[in-house]
Amino acid sequence: MTLRAFINDYKASFSAVLDSIAPEQIECAAEQIRLTFEAGRQIFIAGNGGSAATASHMACDLAKTTLGKGNCLPARRIRAIALTDNVPLLSAWGNDVGYECVFAEQLRNLAHAGDLLIVISASGNSPNIVQAVHTAREMGLHTLALLGFEGGAVKPLVDQSIVVRCSHYGHIEDAHSVMSHLITDYLKRFVQAG
Repeated sequence: MTLRAFINDYKASFSAVLDSIAPEQIECAAEQIRLTFEAGRQIFIAGNGGSAATASHMACDLAKTTLGKGNCLPARRIRAIALTDNVPLLSAWGNDVGYECVFAEQLRNLAHAGDLLIVISASGNSPNIVQAVHTAREMGLHTLALLGFEGGAVKPLVDQSIVVRCSHYGHIEDAHSVMSHLITDYLKRFVQAG
């Protein structure tokens, strides 16, 4: 296969993956984030590997990109934090207790009932993601997952999920990123309206 054919095949297969995601699922996810913002609640986001990068990117976009640019920024803001970003705390929990608790224990420190946990996982089976969801449910948080394959162990545990039904990790992670950007773009109008 030539490089051009490979590129065209990748683009076509990714386009088919995006087309397979029901718009209703994205609408539900965007509305849950909007409602969390409107209620003045906190959003926590977690993932591993490439999904950790997506979690950090999503938190940045929700907290900053939704504000727009300029000197007169909205006072009401989406309060989003990626549980992947405090490396000393992640390594302390991972080393002293176990990697499966690195997100759950942060929730115990920071979260309150009514907040929202967003987990991002291609497999949906990472022990630290599963434990974070269990902890969130115990604490009264709403839960939303961006998943791949068939959703894994996380899918039946969360309030809402978007499952990218695909076995190609790149396409799954690409789709999660696209949905994050789509949701961010949608939420700008609510944040910037003040």
